[in-house]
Amino acid sequence: MRPQARTRGEPSCPRRRLLFRSGIKIAVIGGGPAGLRAAEVAVAGGADVTLFDAKRSVGRKFLVAGRGGLNLTHSEPRDAFATRYGGPGTPDGFWPALLAGFDADALRAWAAGLGIETFVGTSGRVFPREFKAAPLLRRWVERLRGQGVRFAVRHRWIGLRPGAQWILEFEYEGGKSSFECDAVVLALGGGSWPETGSDGGWVALFRTLGVGVAPLVAANCGWEVDWPAGFVAAAEGHALKNVVVSAGGKTMAGELMVTRHGLEGGAIYQLGPELRAMTAPAISIDLKPTFTAAQLVARLGPLRGNFLAESRGRWRLGVAAHALLSHVAPSEAHASAAALAAAAKDFRVRLVRPRPIAEAISSAGGVRWDEIDAALMLRRLPGVFVAGEMIAWEAPTGGYLMQGCFATGTRAAESALRGAPPRNGGMP
Repeated sequence: MRPQARTRGEPSCPRRRLLFRSGIKIAVIGGGPAGLRAAEVAVAGGADVTLFDAKRSVGRKFLVAGRGGLNLTHSEPRDAFATRYGGPGTPDGFWPALLAGFDADALRAWAAGLGIETFVGTSGRVFPREFKAAPLLRRWVERLRGQGVRFAVRHRWIGLRPGAQWILEFEYEGGKSSFECDAVVLALGGGSWPETGSDGGWVALFRTLGVGVAPLVAANCGWEVDWPAGFVAAAEGHALKNVVVSAGGKTMAGELMVTRHGLEGGAIYQLGPELRAMTAPAISIDLKPTFTAAQLVARLGPLRGNFLAESRGRWRLGVAAHALLSHVAPSEAHASAAALAAAAKDFRVRLVRPRPIAEAISSAGGVRWDEIDAALMLRRLPGVFVAGEMIAWEAPTGGYLMQGCFATGTRAAESALRGAPPRNGGMP
């Protein structure tokens, strides 16, 4: 089947003309947002595209992201947007240049091309009007099929060897199959949400190919705390609202949720890089950031005792905040108004470890930046490109993860369309 022309309103390669080689045979492995986007860009550029996925259907992680309303991207200016991305060894200027090729406006225009209206929420996050992932995914897959993308599901990638360019090997229905192509875009995800297929199984294979991979670790995840039993009974499931959390010289405002295991929530998710760098991870929580310690003392008035009980009403403490002061704070914090106020303004919590990577929203680690070039091609494997969470970058929640997957998928596919350089006789 010959690829059809690009659908009107689909900005696969915005704001610049690219010299593509038509008729190139491209394999995309991985049916998440990065892989689907790579397939879309490749087929729009005239390639013969087959997308492989180990699961029975594609887009499973996309649907998982939709459970919270499908936060597609964020509305903040591109310069600030680019600063949200990090990871050891990230080349200077990579993210500003990448987002210049496919930014938040382009992603919103792409959704509009599928008939999906988006809007900016009060937090600056961008959502589909329907708050659902399934309608968008269904239209996306239908359009890809109409453009000529072939889908090969239940194909688990197990190997790569030289051919005219590359021969891919797969496990399929108890047997094995192979596929020869000119270029490969790998978009196999990180290690979070393994039930969607993003299980990090590719890491061992990459090491056999000689490609350096930083260990996959949980990012945007909760952290475990050794809570006293009384605190869990009083506070589990309650939120610490409108708090400021600090660690490693970085401060984040937001909300935390108390669980029996520890703490969850955006404020601690965004401190992940700092916490992972600490030998003894800990956070400081300002439970009342809009007040100084002196103002909190003044609100307790001329009390000579019963400071803890009075603080709940006079400081308007939530259940979780009052439980922290009651069950977790040292006993000396209850001795005076000043001591209790000091604890409320700088409440120290020692963390044990991050929650398992399978529970994390995303993962950090992956293919090291020194293993890929600006085109997202593996230096050791010319004609093989990587996209999405396989690469050693991380970003906070809020639309940045999805945008990063779309933008890297776009770059990898555009690079594959230009044609791979010769391999000079075989695999290095």
